[in-house]
Amino acid sequence: MSRFPSLAARLTRRAAGAGAALLLATALAAPARAQTVPVRIGYIPIIGAAPVVVADKQGWLKDAGLAPAFTVFESGPNMIQALASGTIDVYVAGVAPLAVARSKGIDVKVVAATAIEEMTFVASPKLAPFFEGGKPAAEAFKAFKAATGKPARLATQPPGSVPETTLRHWLERVTKTDKADVEIVPMGIDATQQALLAGAVDGATIREPADTIVMERNPAIKLIALGGAMFPTQPGTVIGVSGAFLAKHPKAVQALVDANIRAIDFIKKDPAAAAPLIGTVLGKGIVSDETIKKALASPATKLEADPRVIIEPTRQMQAFQLSIGTLDKELPLDGLFDTTFYETAAKAR
Repeated sequence: MSRFPSLAARLTRRAAGAGAALLLATALAAPARAQTVPVRIGYIPIIGAAPVVVADKQGWLKDAGLAPAFTVFESGPNMIQALASGTIDVYVAGVAPLAVARSKGIDVKVVAATAIEEMTFVASPKLAPFFEGGKPAAEAFKAFKAATGKPARLATQPPGSVPETTLRHWLERVTKTDKADVEIVPMGIDATQQALLAGAVDGATIREPADTIVMERNPAIKLIALGGAMFPTQPGTVIGVSGAFLAKHPKAVQALVDANIRAIDFIKKDPAAAAPLIGTVLGKGIVSDETIKKALASPATKLEADPRVIIEPTRQMQAFQLSIGTLDKELPLDGLFDTTFYETAAKAR
């Protein structure tokens, strides 16, 4: 037998060596790939979503190893189906629909807030004069009906949403408006804004930047009530995460909460720098940076990252929804909020 290995043997050893090298290179590359976590984020186009937008535009999500993909929705309730089907991992919208979602078996956790007391009520040029002189809302609506022969048509988002609940709370509990004097018309965010500008409705619940946009385009549209007057410490936009995503990527969720806090600080300290970043997404490229800056300075904009602030108000909102029949039964909130991510981020600041 020859002392020298055959050509086949040499090739086999060389192939084995190459294979080992390839396996080593793959193993070394694997951690780099594992650091990037795709995250599908659903949001509604309001200032409450601005912190997540800013975190993305500033590159903070990417720097934290997240690869976000964004989808816009017309309302929180419309987003629930996407959350249930696994089409999105993160929900950025009002908190109220999430309690309903959990009652239907959808595993979701609120890990952060982004804003509170967002909702406002604005009156159309036709309705606004009836509020002049500080006339109470109930009297204004009654006088409008007497003058026009029909109830005021008020646009808001679908039943069960934060805007719809806030509007009904303001009408029924705060102003004690006669139900016969108003007609609530549910529609999407964009449709509400368009209907208000077109005079198709007499009033609406809207959030920034819609408040600033509609009043700039038609100064005869008037701001009648801020969110705190409609529902004190009104729970607004939150960051909700699917249970599956949270279980698989807790570090990614922590990074998202960290970035949310950082973005809120940035927006508050430098709204002029934040405005162009926000405008490209929420303004769809057609709203000026100056308008977005005004929206950020609006009394209707109250950015807040701490989810603990809204736990009790969310319970109160749910109690009101039960009283008006929007909810069939009380939904336990104990498992809805996970404040540990915010608390970890707050300690690290």
